[in-house]
Amino acid sequence: MSNKIIVVGSMNMDMVVKTSHIPQPGETVLGGSFLMNPGGKGANQAVAVARLGGDVTFIGKIGDDIFGKQSSQLFDEEGVDTNGMLADDNCPSGIALITVDERGENSIVVAPGANAHLEPNDVEEVLNNYPYSKILLVQLEIPMPTVEHAARIARGRGMQVILNPAPANSLVPAMFNLIDIITPNVNEAEMLSGMQIVDIPSAKAAAERIHAQGVNHVIITLGRQGAVLLEAGVFHHIPAPQVETVDTTAAGDVFNGALAVALSEGKALKDAVSFACRAASIAVTRMGAQSSIPFRNEVLLNSMT
Repeated sequence: MSNKIIVVGSMNMDMVVKTSHIPQPGETVLGGSFLMNPGGKGANQAVAVARLGGDVTFIGKIGDDIFGKQSSQLFDEEGVDTNGMLADDNCPSGIALITVDERGENSIVVAPGANAHLEPNDVEEVLNNYPYSKILLVQLEIPMPTVEHAARIARGRGMQVILNPAPANSLVPAMFNLIDIITPNVNEAEMLSGMQIVDIPSAKAAAERIHAQGVNHVIITLGRQGAVLLEAGVFHHIPAPQVETVDTTAAGDVFNGALAVALSEGKALKDAVSFACRAASIAVTRMGAQSSIPFRNEVLLNSMT
């Protein structure tokens, strides 16, 4: 089996506005700087894998439009294998409208476009071209039947399946038996566990609840507090480097991409989570999605400081 990482997911064009605060319903806020760059959770994770030294193939669907063409070109420049990218002539590429406040927190609205038409058969056809891959990394900005089908194929081939359950939905527990590692953030972990998370002990309890439903390894990302890991019932808290947050967009995607790279290289799960925390801590100091993703040498240098 190779060290190939297969990322199945979404590709969007992100349109980001920096402003003082995220508007309330009915409120208009005068924003500041505007940034447009490629995003989508799947695409972000694929670029993170490539920049951090992983061998990655992306499977996704784009529209036959300028946004899709730009995204495909940038993937080629990043070293992401695009043989799994499919075009839909009848749908536009996905877009995301993102507001970032002065604390670096964000609010995101996604119009999925072609992402919503990535079918189980599309994924199976591409996966058949990579029968000896090591890791499948998948998220939830594509149809759930496609996510489940990809996970089932990968599990049947002995691949390690990582699910980033974002955005979380009530259908996720039905596929827990297909997942090796699940990586929710606080909000997603609360939805999946039915428990409120306010500190490390409550995060541990939520992870134990999710683990009891059938997932071997549970990682809950906690932002500034790093992450908690429940590894086959053994609990760890992995702190993150303390940095000044500028924009949290794609921080979770960087975490997941870094996690997959470290595991593909044979690192222990706890060490892989630590590597992922360091990578994500760099991403939050920069604006944008893919523009914020660090390179491997930056993360390794960060580990020495």
